[in-house]
Amino acid sequence: MTAPQSPRPNQPSAAQPLDASTVPVSVSVPVHTDNPKELLGVYVKGMAMGAADIVPGVSGGTIALIAGIYERLINALGSIGPNLWQIFRQDGGIKGLIAVWRQVDATFLLCLILGIATSFATLAGIIKYLLDNQPLLIWSFFFGLVVATVFILLSEIKRWNIGRVALFAAGFIAAVVISSLPLLAATPSLPYLFFAGAIAICAMILPGVSGSFILLLLGAYDTVLEAVHTLNFTVLLTVMAGMATGLLLFTRALKWLLARYYQATLALLTGFIAGSLVKVWPWKVDVLGALNSEAVNNVMPWQYPTGPHWLTTIGLMLLGAILVSLLSWWGRRTNKA
Repeated sequence: MTAPQSPRPNQPSAAQPLDASTVPVSVSVPVHTDNPKELLGVYVKGMAMGAADIVPGVSGGTIALIAGIYERLINALGSIGPNLWQIFRQDGGIKGLIAVWRQVDATFLLCLILGIATSFATLAGIIKYLLDNQPLLIWSFFFGLVVATVFILLSEIKRWNIGRVALFAAGFIAAVVISSLPLLAATPSLPYLFFAGAIAICAMILPGVSGSFILLLLGAYDTVLEAVHTLNFTVLLTVMAGMATGLLLFTRALKWLLARYYQATLALLTGFIAGSLVKVWPWKVDVLGALNSEAVNNVMPWQYPTGPHWLTTIGLMLLGAILVSLLSWWGRRTNKA
């Protein structure tokens, strides 16, 4: 099955010169055969996205971007809309359903969603335990992951100008501001959870802005995580409905930006990711300088109550950087193949 057209613009003819400010370095459209090996890779990348999305401060969109599936994901989600009914009516019946399935790249989306769901089902409890009991370890790992991601993406921007520097700075500042907002602690209602889901899913798709952290800011993170553990389908379906709504509205705009201003959009997204380093800084304490579940204030390593733990923290940072570098290499190798 061939994926829908990439959001990157097609190769222009000789009569239409390339505009370096809007056209990405590579304008070829990768052809996806959706063979079992490729679909297994998509599933594994979905698991990596799900693991990242569980952590408040790390975006699954960042993993998708590094893994080389971000544009395909945005293109597939952006193709969902009212026009699918017209595509179905052209052939009707089974043929119409197959046409719709191909239009939205549903095989790819299904494997990705299964991977994300697997992570949520198997890793949510483990990651929550580590966040509550070993925060320095898990934040160190993801800090190294995000730092490596920033360097990898900066190397993808081939030509810097004032506009792209400004977009990078805007993304950085926006992520820092979002990461510094106070948390809400009110018990959320179902309509509020719908709204929170719609906002959070936009952040999950946007690299550098964590959907989990948005839920945390809105006071809905614990409720959603508890609903996953207890299988509270009322809460889960409400949040999923909000996510579906936000997703359909947001991805169309992002798809348009990627198609017309790829390098500029990449600069903005890289700024978001760089700004998120404020949130994933490993050394955190509470307002009294103590260590507990309320520790959200960043301090210098030597100010950490139990010491900087240089060997452990730097080792985990290097591990995160190595893993994301391998993921990036795998993504480039898969797309070339």
